[in-house]
Amino acid sequence: MRIVSWNLNGIRAAIRKGLDDFISLLDADIWMFQEVRAFPEQLPKDWESPNGYDLAWHPAEKKGYSGVSTWSKVGMNVIGTGMGIGDDPMDLEGRILTTEHPGIRCINTYLPSGSARDDRQQFKERWMEDWLQWLSPNLSTDTPVVVVGDLNIAHQEIDIWNARSNQMTSGFLPQERAWFDRLLGMGWHDLCRQDWGDTQGPYSWWSNRGRAREEDKGWRIDYILGNDAARETFQNARIVRAGGLQVSDHAPVVADFKL
Repeated sequence: MRIVSWNLNGIRAAIRKGLDDFISLLDADIWMFQEVRAFPEQLPKDWESPNGYDLAWHPAEKKGYSGVSTWSKVGMNVIGTGMGIGDDPMDLEGRILTTEHPGIRCINTYLPSGSARDDRQQFKERWMEDWLQWLSPNLSTDTPVVVVGDLNIAHQEIDIWNARSNQMTSGFLPQERAWFDRLLGMGWHDLCRQDWGDTQGPYSWWSNRGRAREEDKGWRIDYILGNDAARETFQNARIVRAGGLQVSDHAPVVADFKL
């Protein structure tokens, strides 16, 4: 089974830039998109069920903002949206969509960014603590569970170009990286990093400033995490950099499982 996570930076713009080419190229069983920034009725009519996929949506209440969507061609039941706790109990920002598929549970997540203002950084860090609590029960199940999405944190120095100059930048703050240590310490596995080893990169997001995208000066902030059961079925992972250069400022993260 192939799973792909991709922050599209706006699905309508991604469609115009060739999203359908990558859907055909990668031929995934399950797609988990973040930052769709649209309601389903805003998509072109021929995208109501593209390539035979079933679509589930959790858009943000605010138009043109945030939102997640999961697409499956292997069957899908929507378990729920949001956490039901914290500053946004109804998840009006559209950040979590939990679905069940044959043999696996998928938690599509778009963790808040704190780069805009101090109050958003504070919201992000409260959200992170609530999310740890909410995620915990998924560790003890024998069902493979994957937590997939844009987590807006580069965990280690090998996950970011020029770590030294970003020590005080949101997304690489010491407390955020320590929080990520706690997340993995709970029992979640960074499946991509375990596949690639302790090498620099690969990155999944690039700034639009300067020549960051062309020169591959990026951050790895898009993840596929798994519980023990998911780790046992995990085969390999890769980041398709071309998607980040053509369609979005993020690249798709692809993982294959033996299910």
